[in-house]
Amino acid sequence: MAIQLTRRGALSLLLFLTPAVMPTWHAGSGYYPDESYNEVYAEEVPQTPILDYQVPRWCYTLNIQDGEATCYSPRGGNYHSSLGTRCELSCDRGFRLIGRRSVQCLPSRRWSGTAYCRQMRCHALPFITSGTYTCTNGVLLDSRCDYSCSSGYHLEGDRSRICMEDGRWSGGEPVCVDIDPPKIRCPHSREKMAEPEKLTARVSWDPPLVKDSADGAITRLILRGPEPGSHFPEGEHVIRYTAYDRAYNRASCKFIVKVQVRRCPTLKPPQHGYLTCTSVGDNYGATCEYHCDGGYERQGTPSRVCQSSRQWSGSPPICAPMKINVNVNSAAGLLDQFYEKRRLLIISAPDPSNRYYKMQISMLQQSTCGLDLRHVTIIELVGQPPQEVGRIREQQLSANIIEELRQFQHLTRSYFNMVLIDKQGIDRERYMEPVTPEEIFTFIDDYLLSNEELIQRREQRDVCD
Repeated sequence: MAIQLTRRGALSLLLFLTPAVMPTWHAGSGYYPDESYNEVYAEEVPQTPILDYQVPRWCYTLNIQDGEATCYSPRGGNYHSSLGTRCELSCDRGFRLIGRRSVQCLPSRRWSGTAYCRQMRCHALPFITSGTYTCTNGVLLDSRCDYSCSSGYHLEGDRSRICMEDGRWSGGEPVCVDIDPPKIRCPHSREKMAEPEKLTARVSWDPPLVKDSADGAITRLILRGPEPGSHFPEGEHVIRYTAYDRAYNRASCKFIVKVQVRRCPTLKPPQHGYLTCTSVGDNYGATCEYHCDGGYERQGTPSRVCQSSRQWSGSPPICAPMKINVNVNSAAGLLDQFYEKRRLLIISAPDPSNRYYKMQISMLQQSTCGLDLRHVTIIELVGQPPQEVGRIREQQLSANIIEELRQFQHLTRSYFNMVLIDKQGIDRERYMEPVTPEEIFTFIDDYLLSNEELIQRREQRDVCD
């Protein structure tokens, strides 16, 4: 019996041998002589497909979504899926090939590999401080993202970035920079009048209005000038403020503080007198007091005030020559007329022919100007009773006044002697011999002058030259 095996598969045959036919046993032959029958098995052979290059669709047709397969077949253009066909795989723009770039149709009716097209994406862009961006197509290819900054900030760097084919963004990440200075507005300029008897005015104002154009934060506000509420002297004063934001941008503003002093016309001192004034003497509220030189008496208003109308109150007084009343009942009544007005130089001599007396009178007559500048009045007591004479200039004193003067001042008739009395009626210096006017003037200038008289002496130093 003959057995034929085809190429598509192996057949298993089971042979039944009859007992009449006894096969010969050979070692290793697979036969078992002691059994009544034997089974013979044929080994199964793997099936091998029959290769037929003429079958047009040996493998399934390639179809890549969002891509393309370009195939080359040994049989020609109509056999794109036939056995042995090679295909080159590619993706559309915006997609990336994942897998094999080239595959071949195998005898197993399968392609030699797989692939697919994945949409290309860029990473999400990070947000920028004090700014934002908007994109045309998210993170996909060719998407353009445009950057912008918050109010008060300026964009430095690329204004736009594009998602490229390699999955990266074009350009670099920009930054938002605060380059705008703050907005600052100072108070309005102001003018104020000085207070009475002062040359200053207290001026106050509210702080400037400051706002940052970016984040609203002002780190420093610097004042150049006096603080609000300070006392400003006369004139114009520039007040300047400078504000800084976090980015050290700065802005400044300024305003003017003007202080005016109401002033009255300058007063002239009276003839034979002088003025003492408070403050500077001509400003609103200042008071000026009139004084007369020794030997003169003030007639009229003692003082005047500078008013807000810039005019002086009252009218100017005059300094009239002092009238000495010798017709008094006592020496005290006579001396009281000179209190705080004149100094007295009382000269006593035993007779008019006394040589010391004549020498002293002669020197004093040549220094009348210096005596007047120092407010010195001379009283002469000369001779013996009943011919004794007492006089102030041309005015004669009575005998009882002469006697009381001698007793009050301890002036003897026996010899020449003098006494210098200050404006408070105090005996300040005595002389037993004639002295030069310069000695008397030096003593007065060094010890007896008041502050006002010192100032006058400096101003009138050369009056008598």
